[in-house]
Amino acid sequence: MASESTFDVVSKVDKQEVANALHQAQKEIVQRYDFKGVGAEIDFSGEKLLLKANSEERVMAVMDVFESKLIKRGISLKSLDAGEPYASGKEYRLEAEIKEGIAQDVAKKINKLIRDEGPKGVKSTIQGDELRVSSKSRDDLQEVMAMLRKFEDADLQFVNLR
Repeated sequence: MASESTFDVVSKVDKQEVANALHQAQKEIVQRYDFKGVGAEIDFSGEKLLLKANSEERVMAVMDVFESKLIKRGISLKSLDAGEPYASGKEYRLEAEIKEGIAQDVAKKINKLIRDEGPKGVKSTIQGDELRVSSKSRDDLQEVMAMLRKFEDADLQFVNLR
């Protein structure tokens, strides 16, 4: 009898790629003519991003530039959690953050999806901010991976396939 095969479902973001995308976006904002004199800038402190400009449309344009740089660097926009622009004095601000790890409610949704729609004999357990999926059949695990690739709520990666 074969032993259990497992893999972990995680949601991780390459911090260096995010930093590179941020620096590229900052350079583009400084150089672009349509951002001259509107006070457009991006500040990054750890996990939080703060985008500033003198109008709501310009803040959204700054966000668009940053998103395009993330896409070019291979980072899914599912891991970017952006709020709505709000007025702060004479400028508009938009706060965003890079999400890492699988939130508890999303982990429960994935767990339920595997239980309801996955092959029989596949078990999944929540371990902190990741999930471990196990089964006796590797084919069943690959079927679960294919099913989770279509999952909309988070950017998922599969690691430690044993």
